[in-house]
Amino acid sequence: MRDDVFQDHVADRLAALPGVRAVALGGSRAQGTHRADSDWDFALYYRDRFDPDDLRALGWPGEVSGLGDWGGGVFNGGAWVTIDGRKVDVHYRDLDVVEHQLAEARRGRFGWEPLAFHLAGIPGYLVVAELALSRVLRGDLPTPEYPPALRAAAPPVWWGQAELGLAYARDNHAAAGRLVETVGAASQAACQAAHAVLAARGTWATNDKRLLSAAGLRWVDAEVAAWSAAPEVLVAGVDRLRDALAAEVTAAT
Repeated sequence: MRDDVFQDHVADRLAALPGVRAVALGGSRAQGTHRADSDWDFALYYRDRFDPDDLRALGWPGEVSGLGDWGGGVFNGGAWVTIDGRKVDVHYRDLDVVEHQLAEARRGRFGWEPLAFHLAGIPGYLVVAELALSRVLRGDLPTPEYPPALRAAAPPVWWGQAELGLAYARDNHAAAGRLVETVGAASQAACQAAHAVLAARGTWATNDKRLLSAAGLRWVDAEVAAWSAAPEVLVAGVDRLRDALAAEVTAAT
C-alpha cells in the first residue's frame, strides 16, 4: 500500500469511530523529517466520549490502552499497533482538554505533568504544540500561533525548575561524589533549560527527542562527559553547567 493510500485508510477508519471529531497526522511525518522506516503518529480528537473498545474492534494487532492509562493528564492514552506492516501510534486527545490548554496558553498559564520517557516531564501546552505542528487529515482543528503571553511566562518557570534542581544536585549529590545522581539531575535541568529557550523563541516542542538540539544545547553532552565521581570535579561541573545554561536562557529572552 502506498503511503498516501495508507494514510487515508487509517484516517478514514479512525474518523469513523464514535465520538471522534477530527484526525491529525503528527510527528516526523507531519513535519517532513521522517525516514522510510519512521513510525506513523495519528491523533484522534474526540468530544464528550470515546471508547477504546471501538478502536480495538478494528482488529489492528498491538496494544490499546484505556482512557487515562498514560497518567490521566493531557496525554490521555493511546495505542501502539501494526497496520499493513507499519508501526502506528494512535493518541487520544480530548477536545475539551485541548481547548482548555489553548485558552490557558493564551493567558500565559500552564501546568506541568510527569510522563514516561520525558526527562523534564511535559507542559500542558504540549497538546497545543501538537495542533500547531500536525496536519489535519479529517475534521477541523485550529492551528495556533505561539501565544505572546506564553513566550513571556514560560521561560522563567522552566529555568526556575532547572536552577533549583542543579542547586540541590550540587549540594547533595555532587559534593558527595554521586556521579549517577548528579548526571541525572543535570540531564533533567538541561531539558528544562531547553524548554525555557524554545519558549522564549516561540518555538513549539512536542517531545524530548530533539529538544536539546532544537534549543542549541547539544554542547551539554561534552560537559557531562568530562565529569567523574570526584566531588571537586562534580561540583565544578555543575557550577559551569548552571552558568552556561543561565547564559543561554538569558540570551534567548
